[in-house]
Order: sequence, then C-alpha cells, then structure tokens
Amino acid sequence: MRPGRAVAFSIADQGVAALTNIAVVVFAARQSSAGAFADFALVYAVFAVLLGACTAYVGQSLVLRGGAGRDPAELARECRSAALFALAAATAVGLVLALPAYALSAGALAALGAVLPIVLTQDTLRYAFSVLRLPQLALAADLLRLAVAVPALALLPAGPGAATLVLAWGLSALPALGLASRLLYRATANAVGRPRPAALLARGHLGQRFVVEFGVGNASSQLAIIGLGALANPLAVGALRGAGTVFGPLNVLFNTATGFGPPLLGEQRSGAGKARTAALAGGALAAVAALWALLLSVLPDSWGRQLLGDTWQSASALIPATGSQYAAMAMGTCGLLALRVLSPRATLPIQLVFSLVSVVALLTGYALGGILGAAWGLCAGSAAKAVAAWTRVAFEVRVAAEREPEAQVPGGTEPTEEPGGRVAG
Repeated sequence: MRPGRAVAFSIADQGVAALTNIAVVVFAARQSSAGAFADFALVYAVFAVLLGACTAYVGQSLVLRGGAGRDPAELARECRSAALFALAAATAVGLVLALPAYALSAGALAALGAVLPIVLTQDTLRYAFSVLRLPQLALAADLLRLAVAVPALALLPAGPGAATLVLAWGLSALPALGLASRLLYRATANAVGRPRPAALLARGHLGQRFVVEFGVGNASSQLAIIGLGALANPLAVGALRGAGTVFGPLNVLFNTATGFGPPLLGEQRSGAGKARTAALAGGALAAVAALWALLLSVLPDSWGRQLLGDTWQSASALIPATGSQYAAMAMGTCGLLALRVLSPRATLPIQLVFSLVSVVALLTGYALGGILGAAWGLCAGSAAKAVAAWTRVAFEVRVAAEREPEAQVPGGTEPTEEPGGRVAG
C-alpha cells in the first residue's frame, strides 16, 4: 500500500476508535442517572489506565519493532505473539479484578473484569495491523465495533445500572474481536514457527520502559481521579469524564500528531527548525481547542442534555477549565514531541515530575474549590508540564546550535548524528 493511503487509513481508524469511545460515554450518560453514570465513569477510568498500560507494553513496543528491513515471517510471528500475550495478560488481570469485586458486590468492577480480555485484545490487534502495513483491516474491525456498540447501548432500557452498561459496552466488542482475529490469522499465514508470547516478559523488553513512562505520564492523573471518586465524591468523576468526552475529537488530533509528527519533524535539518515546526503545530492545536471550547460554551442546554443527559449540568460548568486544559495539553504534547526528536531521554524526567505536579494540583484544586477547582487544577498541571517541555526544548536547541560550528571546523572530523538528533563532532 502507498504511504499516503496507509496514513489516511491510519488516521481514519484513529478517528473511528475515538468516535466509539465518545459514543460509549455519551450513550451511557444519556441512558442513566447522574449517579449511575458516575459509577460507570469510575470503572471506565480504571479501564483507561489498563488500556494505556497494555498499549504501552504491547502495542507501542510492537510498532517500534516493525521497522523496514524486518523479515516478514518473523514479524508475523511477533504479531501473533503480541495478540496471545494481550489475551493472556488481560484474562489474568480480569480475574484479579472480577473475583474480589464480585465477592464485595462491586458489580460494575466485576463486569469490567469479565469483559477485559475482549476489549484489550481487540485494541491490541489494531497495532498488529499497523505493523503489518494493513491499517485498512484495523479500520474494518473498528467500524464493526462502532456499528455494534452504539445500538447495544442505545437499546438498553432507561435507567440501567453501571454493571449493565459495562457489560453491554464490553460484549459489543466481541464481533469486532472475532473479525480482527480472523483477519490477523490470514494476514500472518506466512509466520514461521509457533508464537512466543512469553518473550514479551523477557528482561529489557521495550514495553517495560514504555509502561513506566505511561505510568508517570498519564496513569497518575487517572489514578488520582479514581481515588477522588472512591474516597471523596463519585459525582466528580462523572462530571470530569463528561467534560472530557465533549472534547474527545481533539484527542484524535493529538494522537495523530504523536503518531505522525516524528517523521515530519525529522525532515527539518536544524534543531531550531524542528522546534519551530512543533511550536506552530502546538499553537494551531491550542487555537482549535479554544475555538471548540467557545462553541461548547454557547451550546444550548437542550442540546447538551441530548449529549450527556443529567451529567450535562455539572459537566457544562467545567468547559472553560477543560478547554484551557486542552489548549495547554496541545502545547505540551507538541513540546514533548519535539523533545522525542531532539533528545528522547529528556521526556521521562519531565513526565515523572510534572505528572506528580498535576496530581497535587488536582487534589489541591478539589480541596479549595470542589469539582470546578479540580478541573482548574488539571489545567494548571498541564500548563506547568507544557512550560517545562518547551524550556527543555529551548535548551536542546541552544546546545545543538553551539555544537554545529564546532563540527564544521576545518580539518575536523565529519559530524555524526547521535540518537535524538544531536550533532556531535
């Protein structure tokens, strides 16, 4: 497949997957009371953490191992291994969740444990198709999931409990999982030897680093929200989830920038050029976030209730804070993207420190101003991370600019490019 078509299919697949997640939350909010949706949102936040960890450990490492020059038969076996590992790991984690939750009468969490192997494995197969340069197959499976999930939730009787919502959402992914499994089996018919899912547990596996970065970069905020709902106010989780959902389309743009940004930045020869391109992209995304927030702020209440039901009243009050957070996230995402090209090792310390800052800001904001304070706390944390990322980008650009003249001294050695885009003499 031509690169242009592959990118188009990949973007379309990301859009469909994001649309499915938005539709799930929207229909869950419309079909249930604010209290039931708050319980669902709490469980969905747990799922978001587990999905991110699986994506980091299995999906991202698989994509990076699938570069040009790899033996197609070996790559096919690795895709099968990744799929089996995801299934086994999700089943194990699902049992750990479901059995204690069932014993404690936590029905929604038990339901999540039951459907976890379905939803995590289906998502992992998307990355396998990406590695195989077959994004159209991932798109086909995700379209089927969207086509089944929306009616499954829409046809639920009014006022379903959180456990019913979770089961309907999770089981609706079964047809997509079946189709994707069949397509992957056929696409990897050239695999040599048996799959080796245990190889993903080997010491030094790339996923181990990625899952640590995910944990400090994303999961910490999610876990803080989960703790907020479990120990303080479950309605806060529902309001924050609802506000985040109406900004869901922006996540597609962020994911696209993260996925396709590095090759585009790599075309810029100088560090300043890379930083300038990333800054322009961040500014454009921040402007889109601000415009989207403005449109949502003037949305009639009747339309908002059609989207989120009873949750709209609490979620709509958070739109200015959440819109500001997404504008800050746009700049932070592009700053970290520039750092991944300029100096890849510089991203982890920033993620570690400022993710903890975000958690403290979230909890402090809630203590001072309730749910609205928590939303502004998240905004403050995202803004602090963006400032830190761009401060480090400016430092890396200065270092690169200082080294370039040294590398061009007459009689010196030819400059070589180190990993991360730094030039060394």
